[in-house]
Amino acid sequence: QVQLAESGGGLVQPGGTLRLSCTASGRTMTKSVMGWFRQLPGKEREFVAALKWENGRPYYMESVKGRFTISRDNAAKSVFLMMNNLQSEDTGVYFCAAKWGVITSHYPQAAAEFGYWGQGTQVAVSS
Repeated sequence: QVQLAESGGGLVQPGGTLRLSCTASGRTMTKSVMGWFRQLPGKEREFVAALKWENGRPYYMESVKGRFTISRDNAAKSVFLMMNNLQSEDTGVYFCAAKWGVITSHYPQAAAEFGYWGQGTQVAVSS
Protein backbone atom coordinates (compact mmCIF):
# COMPACT_ATOMS: atom_id res chain seq x y z
CA GLN A 1 0.00 0.00 0.00
CA VAL A 2 1.42 3.34 -1.03
CA GLN A 3 1.81 5.95 1.66
CA LEU A 4 3.12 9.50 1.44
CA ALA A 5 4.47 10.97 4.66
CA GLU A 6 4.87 14.74 4.78
CA SER A 7 6.79 16.97 7.13
CA GLY A 8 7.67 20.63 7.31
CA GLY A 9 5.42 23.62 7.08
CA GLY A 10 4.67 26.13 9.79
CA LEU A 11 4.49 29.86 10.31
CA VAL A 12 6.96 32.22 8.66
CA GLN A 13 7.19 35.94 8.05
CA PRO A 14 6.90 37.40 4.54
CA GLY A 15 10.16 36.89 2.70
CA GLY A 16 10.96 33.84 4.79
CA THR A 17 11.82 30.27 3.85
CA LEU A 18 10.27 26.88 4.55
CA ARG A 19 11.14 23.38 3.40
CA LEU A 20 8.60 20.62 2.92
CA SER A 21 9.49 16.95 2.74
CA CYS A 22 7.58 13.94 1.49
CA THR A 23 8.62 10.29 1.59
CA ALA A 24 6.93 7.54 -0.37
CA SER A 25 6.66 3.93 0.78
CA GLY A 26 5.05 0.78 -0.51
CA ARG A 27 6.10 0.96 -4.16
CA THR A 28 9.13 1.50 -6.35
CA MET A 29 9.39 4.88 -8.08
CA THR A 30 9.57 3.58 -11.64
CA LYS A 31 7.58 5.71 -14.11
CA SER A 32 6.30 7.95 -11.36
CA VAL A 33 5.84 11.63 -10.75
CA MET A 34 5.94 13.14 -7.27
CA GLY A 35 5.07 16.68 -6.46
CA TRP A 36 3.18 19.26 -4.47
CA PHE A 37 -0.21 20.86 -4.64
CA ARG A 38 -1.68 23.52 -2.41
CA GLN A 39 -5.10 24.63 -1.39
CA LEU A 40 -5.34 28.30 -0.60
CA PRO A 41 -8.22 29.53 1.60
CA GLY A 42 -11.49 29.45 -0.32
CA LYS A 43 -9.88 28.06 -3.47
CA GLU A 44 -9.52 24.75 -5.22
CA ARG A 45 -6.43 22.63 -4.95
CA GLU A 46 -3.77 23.75 -7.42
CA PHE A 47 -0.56 22.34 -8.81
CA VAL A 48 2.66 23.83 -7.44
CA ALA A 49 5.60 21.72 -8.59
CA ALA A 50 6.55 18.16 -9.47
CA LEU A 51 9.34 16.11 -10.90
CA LYS A 52 9.56 12.99 -13.01
CA TRP A 53 11.39 10.25 -11.24
CA GLU A 54 12.96 8.70 -14.36
CA ASN A 55 14.92 11.83 -15.23
CA GLY A 56 14.53 14.14 -12.24
CA ARG A 57 13.14 16.88 -14.45
CA PRO A 58 11.16 19.43 -12.44
CA TYR A 59 8.27 21.59 -13.55
CA TYR A 60 6.46 24.41 -11.75
CA MET A 61 3.42 26.59 -11.75
CA GLU A 62 4.26 30.02 -13.12
CA SER A 63 3.81 32.00 -9.92
CA VAL A 64 6.41 30.04 -7.95
CA LYS A 65 9.15 29.84 -10.58
CA GLY A 66 12.33 31.33 -9.21
CA ARG A 67 11.09 31.11 -5.60
CA PHE A 68 10.33 27.41 -5.08
CA THR A 69 12.65 24.51 -5.87
CA ILE A 70 11.67 20.86 -5.94
CA SER A 71 14.34 18.23 -5.47
CA ARG A 72 14.61 14.58 -4.55
CA ASP A 73 16.57 11.93 -2.71
CA ASN A 74 16.44 8.81 -4.87
CA ALA A 75 17.50 6.37 -2.21
CA ALA A 76 15.03 7.71 0.35
CA LYS A 77 12.19 8.01 -2.20
CA SER A 78 11.69 11.54 -0.98
CA VAL A 79 10.92 14.86 -2.56
CA PHE A 80 11.51 18.26 -1.06
CA LEU A 81 10.02 21.66 -1.73
CA MET A 82 12.23 24.56 -0.78
CA MET A 83 10.11 27.69 -0.66
CA ASN A 84 11.95 31.00 -0.63
CA ASN A 85 10.62 34.55 -0.45
CA LEU A 86 7.27 33.35 0.82
CA GLN A 87 4.40 35.78 0.60
CA SER A 88 1.01 35.97 2.26
CA GLU A 89 -0.61 34.65 -0.91
CA ASP A 90 1.33 31.40 -0.45
CA THR A 91 -0.59 30.67 2.75
CA GLY A 92 -2.52 27.41 2.56
CA VAL A 93 -2.39 23.68 3.00
CA TYR A 94 0.28 21.94 0.96
CA PHE A 95 -0.18 18.34 -0.17
CA CYS A 96 2.34 15.86 -1.46
CA ALA A 97 1.03 13.80 -4.39
CA ALA A 98 2.24 10.91 -6.50
CA LYS A 99 1.25 9.26 -9.74
CA TRP A 100 2.51 6.07 -11.34
CA GLY A 101 2.40 4.89 -14.94
CA VAL A 102 3.52 8.20 -16.39
CA ILE A 103 4.72 8.15 -20.00
CA THR A 104 7.87 10.03 -20.89
CA SER A 105 6.19 12.90 -22.74
CA HIS A 106 3.54 13.64 -20.14
CA TYR A 107 3.94 16.08 -17.26
CA PRO A 108 0.77 15.78 -15.18
CA GLN A 109 -0.53 18.85 -13.37
CA ALA A 110 -4.20 18.14 -12.74
CA ALA A 111 -5.07 17.01 -9.24
CA ALA A 112 -7.37 14.34 -10.67
CA GLU A 113 -4.38 12.67 -12.32
CA PHE A 114 -2.65 11.95 -9.02
CA GLY A 115 -3.89 8.90 -7.20
CA TYR A 116 -1.92 9.16 -3.99
CA TRP A 117 -1.87 12.01 -1.50
CA GLY A 118 -0.28 12.98 1.77
CA GLN A 119 -2.29 14.29 4.68
CA GLY A 120 -1.41 17.93 4.03
CA THR A 121 0.70 20.40 5.96
CA GLN A 122 -0.16 23.98 6.83
CA VAL A 123 1.98 26.84 5.55
CA ALA A 124 1.20 30.24 7.03
CA VAL A 125 2.94 33.44 5.94
CA SER A 126 2.21 36.36 8.19
CA SER A 127 3.94 39.20 9.95
